[in-house]
Amino acid sequence: MGMGTTGSNIADFLLQIKAVKLQPKQPFKWASGWNSPIYCDNRITLSHPRIRTYIRQELVKVIDEKFGTPDVIAGVATGAIAHGALVAEAMGLPFVYIRAAAKEHGRQNLIEGEVHKNQTCVVIEDLISTGQSSLKAVNALRENGVIVKGMISIFSYGFDVASDAFKNANCPLYSLSNYDILVGQALKNNYISQVDMESLKKWRDDPSHWDI
Repeated sequence: MGMGTTGSNIADFLLQIKAVKLQPKQPFKWASGWNSPIYCDNRITLSHPRIRTYIRQELVKVIDEKFGTPDVIAGVATGAIAHGALVAEAMGLPFVYIRAAAKEHGRQNLIEGEVHKNQTCVVIEDLISTGQSSLKAVNALRENGVIVKGMISIFSYGFDVASDAFKNANCPLYSLSNYDILVGQALKNNYISQVDMESLKKWRDDPSHWDI
């Protein structure tokens, strides 16, 4: 779920800097093959110091409120590496990141940085869609004996498949903002029309079969 006013603020920021693009009439094609009326690239926030700082502060607040202070902060490659490092710096904590796949040379690391058995960890993610790649990072940490307290993302599409996956993995998930908040803000600020809103809702309900 989005975090109240924070969710609305971040949705506004993402729309203002075009980190999120809504194009129900000219959909994007995802790697999964889905047609999608939305494209989200939270890395763009890193080029905007005020927004970047706000996101960092809100991530730290959620960690404090939901998990307390962990032993280490982890970021999921590649989108959450910078945001995770900023959070770790603000909290004075060690930082690691988890690759999508192990390196094919050298030490063939999946986790970059130093973790130890029984350390507690909070994982930072930039975007949650189905949750598969995010939970792969969680599993990599757990396989190294790390106690994952939960994950926080900047944005989530709010798919049921992701919610179910995180519940089944016993990994609490919090998102600063989400799809429902974002399309509501987009309508309020005239980024989209009411007709667009209906199309966006249909995609949210059944993304794999949605079309223009």
